Amino acid sequence: MPEQRLKQRLSKALFFLLAVSTAFSADAKRPITDTDLYAFKWIADARISPDGSKVIYTQVHVSRQHDGYENALWIIPAAGGAPRQLTAGPHDSSARWSPDGKRVAFIRPTLKDGSTTPQIYILSMSGGDAHQLTDMPKGAANPVWSPDSKQLAFLSSTQTKDFEKDSDAEPESDVRIITRAEYRSNGSGLSETGRPEHIWVIDPDSTPGPRQKPAQITAGDFDEEDPVWARNNSKIYFISDRVKEPYYKPEQNTIYSVASTGGAITKITAIDGPAGLLSLSPDGNRLAFVGHTNKGEGVVERQFSQPDLYITSLQPDWTPKNLTVTYDFDVAGAVGGDQAPPRGGAPSKPFWTADSRSVYVVCAEQGRTNLKRITTDTGRVDPVTNNDFDLFSYSATPDGNKIAALISTPTNIGDLFMIDGKTGSMKQITHINDELFSQLSLTEPEMIRYKTFDGKMIQAWVQKPPNFETGKKYPMILDIHGGPNAAYGYTFDHEFQWMAAKGFVVLYPNPRGSTTYGQDFGNVIQYHYPGDDYKDLMAGVDELVTRGWVDPAKLGVTGGSGGGVLTNWTIGHTTRFKAAVSQRSIADWAGWWYTADFSQFNAPWFRGAPWEDEAGFKERSPITYILKVDTPLMLIEGDADLRTPPSDGGEQMFRALKYLKKPVVMIRFPGESHELSRSGKPTHRVERLDHIVAWFDKYLAGKEIHTYDQQ
Repeated sequence: MPEQRLKQRLSKALFFLLAVSTAFSADAKRPITDTDLYAFKWIADARISPDGSKVIYTQVHVSRQHDGYENALWIIPAAGGAPRQLTAGPHDSSARWSPDGKRVAFIRPTLKDGSTTPQIYILSMSGGDAHQLTDMPKGAANPVWSPDSKQLAFLSSTQTKDFEKDSDAEPESDVRIITRAEYRSNGSGLSETGRPEHIWVIDPDSTPGPRQKPAQITAGDFDEEDPVWARNNSKIYFISDRVKEPYYKPEQNTIYSVASTGGAITKITAIDGPAGLLSLSPDGNRLAFVGHTNKGEGVVERQFSQPDLYITSLQPDWTPKNLTVTYDFDVAGAVGGDQAPPRGGAPSKPFWTADSRSVYVVCAEQGRTNLKRITTDTGRVDPVTNNDFDLFSYSATPDGNKIAALISTPTNIGDLFMIDGKTGSMKQITHINDELFSQLSLTEPEMIRYKTFDGKMIQAWVQKPPNFETGKKYPMILDIHGGPNAAYGYTFDHEFQWMAAKGFVVLYPNPRGSTTYGQDFGNVIQYHYPGDDYKDLMAGVDELVTRGWVDPAKLGVTGGSGGGVLTNWTIGHTTRFKAAVSQRSIADWAGWWYTADFSQFNAPWFRGAPWEDEAGFKERSPITYILKVDTPLMLIEGDADLRTPPSDGGEQMFRALKYLKKPVVMIRFPGESHELSRSGKPTHRVERLDHIVAWFDKYLAGKEIHTYDQQ
C-alpha cells in the first residue's frame, strides 16, 4: 500500500489504542482487538551471564514507520529490577556473553557498498559503544566464544576470493544455473549456489578492514553447522551432511571435529537420522545432542520421528546412547501459536550439570513444554518445571544452577523468568506487555478431552467469549493447526483471543498426527493424511454441540498450511460448515510435489513419486472432491509463499469454484511468504485477521458485509 495510506492506518490504530485505554477505568476491561498487535512486544533469545547476575535479551516491537519490526538488546538484573536498553538497534540480535563475562558479541546488519549484511559486533560490559568486529562480504552469523574468551568462531558463506574483488571488475551475472532439486527456500527465494556455510575464527580484539584476516577453518562443498569449542580451545565440533544431493536419502548428518587452527576433519559419530543442538559436557568428554532415527520396525521410514536426547563420547566412531528411548514425548519439542518473537529468535541447546551427570532440556508433553532433567547413567527424566505453559527459550549458567527462561501462556505473549536448576522455583522478572494487557479482558481457554471414532482420546482447547453465558449457543470456529506434525498448546494466540472477543467460540484440537503425544500418535497418519484426522476434528465439533455451547447451524472452519489442507478436505467431505477460510493450503498433492521449496524425494508421505503412486496422490488431494464443495470459501495466500505455492493450493480451489459458480473469494498478500500469520508485515497480519473474521461475520453472524461481492 502507499506509504501515506500505511501511516494513516497505523496512526488510526495508535489513536484507537490510546482512546480505549483512557475510556476505561482501572477496574474495567475491554475486549482485545486486531490492532492491539501493533502494541505487542516480544522477548527473544534471553542469555544469562556466566556469573548468573544479569540477563541480556532481544526485545522486539512493531515499527509503525516501516511496517515491520525493530529489535535491540536489553539487559536486566537476574534478581529482578528495571531493564534498560543496551544497544540502539534497530536490528540487533544474537547476544553471546564471553565466558569471562567481560564482553558480548552480537549480530547487527551493516550497510556497505549498497547492500546490507549481518556482521558481528563486540560490546564491552565495562562501558563504551559497540564496535564492528567482522567485515565479511557475505556476512557473519552464529558467533561462539572460545572457552578462554580469546577467539570467536562464526559461520559465513564468504569465500577467500570475495576479499580480493577488483572494484573495476565486471559485476557477477545474476543468472542462476540450477542443478539441485532444492534450489529455493520459503522466505529467502532462490538459493545462491556454490556458497556453503563454513566455520571461521577471529580474534575479538581485531579491527575490521583490509588487514583483518579471520581464519577459515573449514572448506569444501558442504555446509557446516552448530560449532562448539572443546574445553581446551584446541578443537571445534560441528555438524555436517557431506552428501552432494542429500534429498535422495532420508535426512541424516554427522558430528565432526576440526582443529581450531583448521586442517583435516575427523568423524565423531552419527545416527540413522539428523542430529543437532550440540552441547559439550563440563568435563569435556561427552557431547549431548538432539536427534531421531528415520526408521521404525524393520526398514520402514516414518513420516514422523519423535526427537530424543543422545550423548556420545568424543572418541571417533563411538555409538551414541539414546537417553530417552523409553520417554515417549518430544525432546526439544514445541507447541504452536501466532505470537512467537517475529525476529531475533534462536534455538535453545541442552545444558549439563556441573558434575556432567545430568542434562537439562525442554520437552513437549500433551500441549505443554517444560524443562526436564535427564540422568545420563539411567535416562531417568525428572521435571524441573511442571506447568501448563510454553517454555520456549532458555539459557543457563555454566553450572546449570540458574536458568533464564522465556515462558508464554494463553494470556501472556511471553516474559522472562528465573528458574532455580535444583529446586525448580521460579521468579518472573519482566512484565513486558502488562501495561497493555491490564486493559484487556482475556480469558484462559478451557482444555477438554474427548473420545474419537476409534476410541482414541483427543486433547483440545476451547476459547470462549469473555462474557460467555451458560445456556447460550454461540457460533463456532474450528481452527486447525498446520504441520501436520505440530501441536497446539498452552501458549498465547492472538487469533483465538480476538475471534472469541468477536463473539465466537473457538475450538482448536490436536488430532492424530499431532506431536507431543508420542511416536505412534504422531506417525499414525502416515499414508493416511488427510483422513482419520478429519474424523478426530469432527468428533470435537460434535462434543461442543453435545455440551450445548455452540449453534450447530453456525459452524465455521479455518486453518493454515496443513490446517489449510484439512480445511479444503473438510468442506469436500461435509456440508455442516456454513463458511470456511483456507490459508496457505494445498489442493493438489501432485502439483505441490513438483513446486514446493523442499523435495519429497524421500519423505514417506506417499509411496513414491506422483507417477508411482498416482492413486494415492489423487485420493488424498482436496481438489479431487471439488464437486462436493458447497461451503462459502475464502482463500488466503502469500504471493511469495514457496512452502505451499498458491498455484497448487488456493488458486486451484478458487478457479474451480468460480467455474462451478460457488461462493469463493481469494485474498492475496503481496510479498508475504508462508510465515504471513507469524512474522509477516504487521499491517498484513492485522488485515488477515480482519478478512477471516469478516467472512465468518458474514456467513455465521449474518452481518451485512459487501466487501466480497462480485466486482
